[in-house]
Amino acid sequence: MMKKVLAGAALAALSLNAFAADYSDGDIHKNDYKWMQFNLMYAVNQLPQADDSHTGHDYLEMEFGGRSGFLDLYGYVDVFNLSNDSEQDMNAGASKMFMKFAPRFSLDAITGIDMSYGPIQEVYFSTLFNWGGGMMDVGQGTGYVDENGFDKGGDVNNSFWGIGADVMVPWLGKTGMNLYSLYDINAKDWDGYQFSMNWFKPFYFLENGSFVSFQGYVDYQWGVDDSFAALKTDKGGAAFFGLYWHSDRFAAGYGLKGFKDVYGLKDGGLAGDTTGWAHYFSITYKI
Repeated sequence: MMKKVLAGAALAALSLNAFAADYSDGDIHKNDYKWMQFNLMYAVNQLPQADDSHTGHDYLEMEFGGRSGFLDLYGYVDVFNLSNDSEQDMNAGASKMFMKFAPRFSLDAITGIDMSYGPIQEVYFSTLFNWGGGMMDVGQGTGYVDENGFDKGGDVNNSFWGIGADVMVPWLGKTGMNLYSLYDINAKDWDGYQFSMNWFKPFYFLENGSFVSFQGYVDYQWGVDDSFAALKTDKGGAAFFGLYWHSDRFAAGYGLKGFKDVYGLKDGGLAGDTTGWAHYFSITYKI
């Protein structure tokens, strides 16, 4: 999952020339834009996985985002194992789709107040929703529950609620940061906190107008309910570091993703392997 991979030279220019939001003229649509792209991906060692299931898998990702007035939007839909190859770790018995939907609502635009301060460019009420994917859970979802009460097939149904900001970071430039509280919709319960940040940094430009970018994200959770010690820990996270070549219509690249008790799942516990490194290869067509 590439997550927050901005598309096109125009958005690269936005990241290089970021400025504090100013809606004092009442025009909240002056910075509007939108984008969509299709990423054909292959993942090796994506976690969590059972100990004997590290074969890799292909997937198609429709990724989209943009800005419309007070709404800043990012999202994607993944379709796994396009050929239904039983040898892949996301095989024919696994969930086929996963969706991430992340709307943020600009408090600057809604209130008309300039909330920028120092490196902070704009402030948001931030939300995030994760749906599907057949991620392992306990006693939730609609999948098969084994003799330990461990649900191997239930889909994720998580929501995150909090505050966010666009922050100018040395060299990286404009970086999205969000601090959330997690509400598990399946369990009907609050379950810890998450800090997320994402960036898109063009750093090498070719004469034909294409460029190479360093892009990625960090998600870190803590305060997770670890009362079921065979499955959960109280903290965990993941970080993605990618190098991508971009032209106006195409992109291609490689990403390295590190996991540490990802989603608060205990490494070597009932969820299998949840700590390690994964590799992602992608080619992209931009709409």
